Amino acid sequence: MAWGAGLAVATLFLVMLPLAAQAEPVFKAAKPVWPAGREKEKNLTVGFRTTFDFHAGQHATLRAAGSTTYRIKLNGQFLGYGPARGPHGWYRVDEIDLSKRAVAGANVLTFEVCGYNVNSYALLDQPSFLQAEVEVGGKVVASTGKEFVAGVLHGRVQKTQRYSFQRPFSEAYVLSPETDSWLVSGRLSDPLKVAVQQEKKLLPRRVPLSEFEVRSEDPSFFGRLKHIGLPAAPWKDRSLTGIGTALGGYLESDLTTTPSLEMQTFQTGEVSAWSGLINGFGGKEDARSLAKNEFFVYDFRTNLTGFVGIELTCKKRSKVVLTFDEILTNGDVDFKRLGCVNAIEYDLAPGTYHLESIEPYTLRYLKVNVLAGEAHVGQATLREYVSPTDGSVSFHAGDVRLDRLFQAGVETYRQNAVDVFMDCPSRERAGWLCDSFFTARVEHDLAGDTLIEKNMFENFSLPESFKYLPEGMLPMCYPSDHNDGVFIPNWAMWFVVQLEEYAQRSGDTATVKKLRPRLEKLLRYFDKFKNSDGLLEKLESWVFVEWSDANNFVQDVNYPTNMLYAEVLAAMGRMYGRQDLADQAAHIREVIRKQSFDGNFFVDNAVRKDGKLTVTKNRSEVCQYFAFFFHVATPESHPDLWKTLVKDFGPNRKETKKYPEVRPANAFVGNVLRLELLSRAALTQQLLDESLAYQLYMVDRTGTLWENDGAYASCNHGFASHGGVRVLYRDILGLYTVDTIKRKVKLRFTNLAMSQCEGSRPVPGGQIALRWARDDKAIHYWLDAPTGYEVEIENLSSSKLVRH
Repeated sequence: MAWGAGLAVATLFLVMLPLAAQAEPVFKAAKPVWPAGREKEKNLTVGFRTTFDFHAGQHATLRAAGSTTYRIKLNGQFLGYGPARGPHGWYRVDEIDLSKRAVAGANVLTFEVCGYNVNSYALLDQPSFLQAEVEVGGKVVASTGKEFVAGVLHGRVQKTQRYSFQRPFSEAYVLSPETDSWLVSGRLSDPLKVAVQQEKKLLPRRVPLSEFEVRSEDPSFFGRLKHIGLPAAPWKDRSLTGIGTALGGYLESDLTTTPSLEMQTFQTGEVSAWSGLINGFGGKEDARSLAKNEFFVYDFRTNLTGFVGIELTCKKRSKVVLTFDEILTNGDVDFKRLGCVNAIEYDLAPGTYHLESIEPYTLRYLKVNVLAGEAHVGQATLREYVSPTDGSVSFHAGDVRLDRLFQAGVETYRQNAVDVFMDCPSRERAGWLCDSFFTARVEHDLAGDTLIEKNMFENFSLPESFKYLPEGMLPMCYPSDHNDGVFIPNWAMWFVVQLEEYAQRSGDTATVKKLRPRLEKLLRYFDKFKNSDGLLEKLESWVFVEWSDANNFVQDVNYPTNMLYAEVLAAMGRMYGRQDLADQAAHIREVIRKQSFDGNFFVDNAVRKDGKLTVTKNRSEVCQYFAFFFHVATPESHPDLWKTLVKDFGPNRKETKKYPEVRPANAFVGNVLRLELLSRAALTQQLLDESLAYQLYMVDRTGTLWENDGAYASCNHGFASHGGVRVLYRDILGLYTVDTIKRKVKLRFTNLAMSQCEGSRPVPGGQIALRWARDDKAIHYWLDAPTGYEVEIENLSSSKLVRH
């Protein structure tokens, strides 16, 4: 299947003000407001409406900030979604140029603001507000606190279940055709008095807005549902059963509707291709109609993220539930596969509707289920909520498998990098550390800058402390709330390692300096866990190495964790000129070599018994990769182990069953580290082959790259874009390093069983493009870079180089 085949695409050209103009966001007139006394009410959706006049040739700007999220429409047409996420107590400001969107004469501007007021990993639990103003011709003509009118939008059901443990509320609606008339011609049915809220501290958005392309599809399958009643032991996620002091929401007994339970009372019956209905089969006069207990399944051809839409007409009151997922499970859409409520419920009075979710979701397959009444159903749409792609991004290898892998890497990145580096755009939408280490590299490759990464470190730097966490510890994901006090100490370590790379990518020494006190507090936290050997022992909370059996070997002394800790000390030694930290790093590495290496492999952990530390026999594949990646071992210091890893490990080991006592690695994070080590060693052909073996089956199924090596969790994970973008740019194309600060590019040519490759990527002021072709005598290459770039060549191939 060709990537993107069969997708109809419409692009919304949304203009954001130049990034430089956003350095110091200021509202000239607007005040932060919310319906009086309701700013802490859970899952309250409030509409804000104003009008303004506009004349051709004028310049018009919208500025907006809010909590928790909002959708903006201009004259009833989608304009934007926001805001970009900031840290506790700070709010990022969207600035949108309206000059090309406003019409001559009167314009209607509306906000639909979701005030969630519950803790989550995706969005912060902070009092709700909107602060917005429109400036035309240099004068503020509409602002919250003056011209905007507000009212509760009762069409969205308030007492719904959470979407997941990690995200706030799911969506359910009771609508009539008149519900949304206020967006254009009507008025808010129940205007309320608003109260000015506490003054807000503001930050620039900094990162570009999505382009909000709309993709549309006709049905692929038609089928019928069987009502079987609720199973004896229905699936109930912790986000339904665990509501309390540590997890905000509405108790199950208080819910108005519970679609996660209702949908389990149905079973999919007969299914047929929708094309058959078009041709008159299936006994239906109207191929677009669905009666009670019938459904359509739409296939968007690839995994997408955004706002789910459907066109439909009901002749009588109807109940329609949209369910969706990234894959088909036993040929059907399993809305609960990912451990979240992939369902949107609509209770509809007779009439015609153009429905679109107000929250972004991730899916390839959409199932439209009619549970009551009947509906004439049109096209399904998905308005993409992704990072825009620079026009200079390209990669063509003359091998369709590599081209598709690159495209999957780009797609995975775009969906996971709209404002923070997310783990996944579905279940969590959280800014997870460790994931960010890899995704940040891809930002530099695809955007040519570090704007999202700048926001990430800014988010971590501004709060005075992180509630519920021990003094000095960093949140495992952020901006997020961690009411249960859970943290991953390893992820705080990855933060430090990423910061050093960020400093090199960005030249932003000010941020590195600003974070120094916070990182030194982190080291003081770890000091409490040092044993007499200088190793960390019995770390608290969730000690995480990777999604494999390695996570079962994390106590008492976990050697992969200490390998990472040594790299943290070394990185801080380099960033802050502290030789004492560099010396500690060297000492820890030497202790690990003596304790952990058993002559064949590095052992994962040691346990303390009767006061004595005893090394176990637990060994994992990822532990070996940690040793080499974090400089505890090198191919020179441990040649036999290195040869064994290169020859006998990798994607085929599950079939060869070699070294069964060494527990296999998973996609996150062992397989990624393995590819990094093959790159360091310039084993490029092997890296190419293993990249395809590890990832191509993912591309075939979803067009995106996954969290694990199986489809049992997220099939769209930000870190995985590294294997589709960074690896192909760096190791296959040969753009080995691109330093946009020092304006240097290093090319590396190796022996590859490929005849040609070409690609380009953005850099400030232009692009860098490389093309090469191999014949029997030489590698011919063409390089185009902005003026002033210094070029270094490393030829590790057996061919001579010829530049054209």
